[in-house]
Amino acid sequence: MDKVGFIGLGAMGTAMAWNVCQGGYTLAVYNRTPEKTAAFRRADVQVCETPRAVAGRSSVIIVMVTGPEALLSVLEGPEGVLSGLTAGKVVINMGTVSPETTETAARLVAAKGASFVDAPVSGSVKPAREAALVILAGGEKAVVGRVKPILLTVGKEVVECGGVGAGTRMKLVVNLMLGNMMQSLAEALMLSKDLGLAPDTLLKALAGGPLSAPIYQIKGRAILEGNYASQFPIHLMFKDLNLALEAAGKVRVPLPQTAATRECFNGAMAHGLADQDMAAVVKCLEALTGRTVRD
Repeated sequence: MDKVGFIGLGAMGTAMAWNVCQGGYTLAVYNRTPEKTAAFRRADVQVCETPRAVAGRSSVIIVMVTGPEALLSVLEGPEGVLSGLTAGKVVINMGTVSPETTETAARLVAAKGASFVDAPVSGSVKPAREAALVILAGGEKAVVGRVKPILLTVGKEVVECGGVGAGTRMKLVVNLMLGNMMQSLAEALMLSKDLGLAPDTLLKALAGGPLSAPIYQIKGRAILEGNYASQFPIHLMFKDLNLALEAAGKVRVPLPQTAATRECFNGAMAHGLADQDMAAVVKCLEALTGRTVRD
């Protein structure tokens, strides 16, 4: 059985690392801020001082950090993953980065004789805790097959998207839709309220028709309850929409709706809402109108 290293213990990464551990794998962890490793240390999980040490102890290394710069920082340098990587090992990036960063990371890993899989996740903190994420995997089929049992400790399904980079590209497409859905829900709730319709009745109408989608019910209920505890924070959605628009620009695909949605999330950032859940994008509409969705 592979020994697994896990780098990046944010809200998502912590839940995922615990699920790997509970899946029976020998685990080693690293986080830039050591306080987030305390619970793992108490549970007798090996806590490493550097990414290099994680790579040295593990045959499969999972990285779950926030963006392109963070991924390359973890990989490179004298104490990075690459310095402890040897032939036959596998590096899996599960964070959302640009296609170009994925290609760079894959080349760096391949130069060490190791394999690379990009496997970003569809889902937020709650499904991460419940091991119910959807994994969007890109890589050589045999390598993805090797690590699939590990991936299934953190997710309910592995969608094999194609070769290296395909998982990253698929994640950008999925989050493009997620951001647009969130903004459309915020607008619909605002309009329904001002048209004299009960917002909770709107959620019932959505649940029973062609627009039935769990995200509308989950985030709609959160808005009506005023619960903006971060499951997927606004700053990460803003980052992902930027990545999608950058990728679209390079292949000359216009995304006018997504560009407008990105600016709505930009507005939410300007209102100081960066660390609140993406449902808090509704607050920008409330600020513009001077009215609230909630009674």
